[in-house]
Amino acid sequence: MKRTGNLTKQSFAAFLRRFFAVVVTVAFVFSLSGEAQSSSRIKDIADFEGIRDNMLIGYGLVVGLNGTGDSLEDGHFTKQSLLSMLERLGVKPTMDGLDSKNTAAVMVTASLPPFARQGTRIDVTISALGDSDSLMGGTLLVTPLVGADGEVYAVSQGQVAVGGFSAGGQGQTVTKGVPTSGRIANGGIVEREVGFEIGSMETIKIALRNPDLTTARRMAEAINAYLGSASAISSDPGTVQLRVPANYRANVVGLMTDIEQLRILPDQIARVIIDEQSGVIVMGENVRISTVAIAQGNLTIRITETPQVSQPGPFAEVGQTTTVPRTDIAVDEGKDKRLAVVDTGVSLQELVNGLNALGIGPRDMITILQAIKASGALQAEIEVM
Repeated sequence: MKRTGNLTKQSFAAFLRRFFAVVVTVAFVFSLSGEAQSSSRIKDIADFEGIRDNMLIGYGLVVGLNGTGDSLEDGHFTKQSLLSMLERLGVKPTMDGLDSKNTAAVMVTASLPPFARQGTRIDVTISALGDSDSLMGGTLLVTPLVGADGEVYAVSQGQVAVGGFSAGGQGQTVTKGVPTSGRIANGGIVEREVGFEIGSMETIKIALRNPDLTTARRMAEAINAYLGSASAISSDPGTVQLRVPANYRANVVGLMTDIEQLRILPDQIARVIIDEQSGVIVMGENVRISTVAIAQGNLTIRITETPQVSQPGPFAEVGQTTTVPRTDIAVDEGKDKRLAVVDTGVSLQELVNGLNALGIGPRDMITILQAIKASGALQAEIEVM
């Protein structure tokens, strides 16, 4: 019996050790998952040097429209473009013969992806340039797409897909979406490549999309911790320079792949974004306010006119029917509005609750925030859009 009791105590002690080990492991896993959820990958907050899009633009003609194209008046650029195109094809039409409304001049835009090779297909966007009513049913003719350097990097052609439409008669017109803009999926073919060699790079520049000193330093520290060497340094708030380690000299793409998956916690300045046109207010997490008393009240005068008709009694010999004005004036001086004290160092939620307690709308809240900033009590930057 005694031996059995010793075994029971030892088993219970081992169970306790295993139980506490499991609790510690679960707590550690949850802490890591919480940190991972609040952090961001480097690829989501920064761009690598050389990996970028290039804007392309072109001028072309859309044909096959059902009478919704440009009006070909004398001197119209659509008519001049159509004449020039037909002459290149060996057709010499007369000026009077071009009176159709089945052609429209358009601007063609596209984005050339990084490292797009010859023959790669890209999407293009078509937008009417003249007085066309709709591009529905039209076909874009071969249009060269040039870059900022004036060189042709792609050509586009195909059936235009329009999401909107316009229909109507003499009394009413119905328009949905934008019928003068369309898209051609895979309508462009890359003809020229943008030369950039990643494999021969010895130094990589990583550009932050939202420049910040703390974020740049955290990124450099995370990269150095992963590589085990001081290869990365934050040269300015928006750039981290990385020297390619010796073991990655023949695999720079692999280095970028490993680095872009690293997670860091981006930092941000305290900022309040205000859009006065729509009344939208966006406040960052680090917005703080010093102790301040706030009161908001408006003088509102409401005048209501309710005229009444006055007429003499039945069979009266004297009197006439007339309209008697009746005016009701209500004055609201905001006497029920009281001062609200906002303590120093309050959080964003407490600041919002305090402003909402005053019973004010977004536009009045914009004025209050600007007044708090003017008093020096708002420890944040205000940006008016």
